[in-house]
Amino acid sequence: MGDDNFFLLFETATGFCLFQRLFGDEIGEQTPEYQDSLADASKFKKLFKLKVFTPFPSAEVALDSINSVSEGVVNEFLQAFLTSNLPKASNKVSVAVSSQDLGSAISELGYRSFTSTQVQEFLRGIRGHLTSFIKALKPGDLEKAQLGLSHSYSRSKVKFNVNRVDNMIIQSINLLDQTDKDLNTFAMRCKEWYSWHFPELTKVAKDNVEFARLARIIQSKENLSEEDLPKLTEITEDDERSQQVLDAARASMGQSVSELDLLNIMKFADRVIALADYRARLHGYLVEKMHNVAPNLTALVGEQVGARLISGAGSLTNLAKMPASTVQILGAEKALFRALKARTNTPKYGLIFQSSFIGKAAAKNKGRISRYLANKCSFASRIDAFSDKATSKFGERLKTQVEERLAFFDSGVTPPKNLDVMKEVVDELTSDGFYEKEKSAKKRHAAAEEIQKSSKKAKKSKKEESESEEEEEKPKKSKKAKKSKKEESESEEEEEKPKKDKKKAKKSKKEESDSEEEEEEKPKKSKKSKK
Repeated sequence: MGDDNFFLLFETATGFCLFQRLFGDEIGEQTPEYQDSLADASKFKKLFKLKVFTPFPSAEVALDSINSVSEGVVNEFLQAFLTSNLPKASNKVSVAVSSQDLGSAISELGYRSFTSTQVQEFLRGIRGHLTSFIKALKPGDLEKAQLGLSHSYSRSKVKFNVNRVDNMIIQSINLLDQTDKDLNTFAMRCKEWYSWHFPELTKVAKDNVEFARLARIIQSKENLSEEDLPKLTEITEDDERSQQVLDAARASMGQSVSELDLLNIMKFADRVIALADYRARLHGYLVEKMHNVAPNLTALVGEQVGARLISGAGSLTNLAKMPASTVQILGAEKALFRALKARTNTPKYGLIFQSSFIGKAAAKNKGRISRYLANKCSFASRIDAFSDKATSKFGERLKTQVEERLAFFDSGVTPPKNLDVMKEVVDELTSDGFYEKEKSAKKRHAAAEEIQKSSKKAKKSKKEESESEEEEEKPKKSKKAKKSKKEESESEEEEEKPKKDKKKAKKSKKEESDSEEEEEEKPKKSKKSKK
């Protein structure tokens, strides 16, 4: 049984195919014979026929179409393909597709779109017999197109701009935190190990890395002399502290160590110094990446806090999609769920607590300033994620807004509105040539207004034409109505005529019968009178 309103959409690497079902039986589709026919090309051609095949005009259109199909969106090329090859949109026209999301998008065009396990079987059969339907495809053409499109699709899904990859920021901040932990552990071990030989050095050099650098220069305290003071001054950057180190070495109570033990201590001190140098280089790399990827967020809260926010959210795009309330408690999820479970007060801040603004605020204003700071972080992350050109002007103004809010909590001076501040930034960037000039923007707006006006005029002309046609049809309709009324009245009169004739005939019969009865009664009465 054929079905002229059942179509099947199939996507290939070369273009879109639209198949029409020639034979279909819902009961017979479950039989083994019907399932075997899907594997046979000659039998499968009796079930479906290729109505139209439209190849992609370019590789860009192919990539855009496949991206749209994977996301469940009908792009312009697919919409034009469907509307030009399918019948008029109605619920009677069925379009079978591979995914439910794409089916719901096609349903918005007015067609009945669906997917099922049987549709997947149909698509599997078409995929296996595609070369028999499209004779223009040579052996190997489809495989080459699939390989090229798959590479382009995978490349587009990784990241769009190599210089703005936020994944490197996530890895860098995690490595920086791990390096800080390891450096602290190694420096403490180096200090504890060398303190057996020179314990007084810990009072002069309180920094762990500085202690390792001084230990590497001093080595054996017995050999330290005034000739080593310039080397010590390079590390301590203070002549008095260098002299203190020399005096402490002369009066030290530490025990002497062998050359082998001292050699191992110096090797470990070299490792600590190398790790500290690597940590400094890694921090510089993180600062550079943050200024390239998220300049506004960096200007607002700093490199490390901004990088931790991006790492906590998973990516800069995820952070931009989060509401300000989620950004506020980002990093305090355990405390939040613990508070919800125990029905106690929820946390006021998470990772943004490391910002300097929270520390500057009074205890009663910490929650308020954290909420305000989270709002500004949300603004900055959205600007960084979705702007084509990178600038830190917005982040700098947002930072001044947070500082003005802190001053408002202390002094009560009302800060300017956010809308006015953002307008000032946009005007400043426009004057610097960062954005397009106002003339081009005005031209663009004027062109858009002209298009809107022309569309409105076209709609008005269509309405006027329809109204004039209706006015012309009105007298015709009135004439037809009058004619129909006349015809109805005449037909009613014709129907009433035989009824009237029958009534007249009955009346005449009654009159005749009455006259006959009177004539018969008259002689009877005369006879009675004679008697």
